[in-house]
Amino acid sequence: MTKVLMVLTSHDQLGDTGRKTGFWLEELATPYYRFRDAGWEVTLASPQGGRAPLDPKSDEPDSQTDQTRRFTADAEAERQLATTVRLDSVAVADYDTVFYPGGHGPLWDLAEDDTSIRLIEQVVAAGKPIALVCHAPGVLRHCVTPDGEPLVSGRRVTGFTDSEEEYMGLTKVVPFLVEDELVAKGADFSKAGNFEPYVVSDGLLVTGQNPASSGPAADQLMSLVGRSDG
Repeated sequence: MTKVLMVLTSHDQLGDTGRKTGFWLEELATPYYRFRDAGWEVTLASPQGGRAPLDPKSDEPDSQTDQTRRFTADAEAERQLATTVRLDSVAVADYDTVFYPGGHGPLWDLAEDDTSIRLIEQVVAAGKPIALVCHAPGVLRHCVTPDGEPLVSGRRVTGFTDSEEEYMGLTKVVPFLVEDELVAKGADFSKAGNFEPYVVSDGLLVTGQNPASSGPAADQLMSLVGRSDG
């Protein structure tokens, strides 16, 4: 059975706004069911373990989708979300692939988390596919190659864009802008229009621009896993 690790944030504060943040529900739910419906075994992990915080905006009516409604009504999914494993208890060797949902939370914790940074570097070194969506490509900012170069340097990537962050009104709230940061690390960053589905693959590294890109990114990841299996 194919085993996928989905890495969620443990951070729930949107800067100093007093508002809550966390992971974005569609970016968990849509890939989760792509994997589950294909017969994959899904493990949810987070830096602190236990319940991963949901960005409340992602469960408002305007943000809900068939898959988010399916997730919130799914007792097994809810159990997994309430009992995520601690990221520092995870071994890369136990999984075939890794998926990082976004939301603003990862910009504060996963982007700076040594365990997450090492995990990504180990996944890449092991030749396993990895996908990161929306704000999650920002967690690549401190990842390096064995030569000490930025992992994204010279690689084709996408992620939540400056114009999308501006639309959200959060450019002055977030600790860094995903697009600017990846470009500064030498990435070949490309994008579609605001909130349009857009996925970029560079070898075994898959990145998606925004929530609408989470399903296509999961599909691309699954095709890469299928190729490596064969």
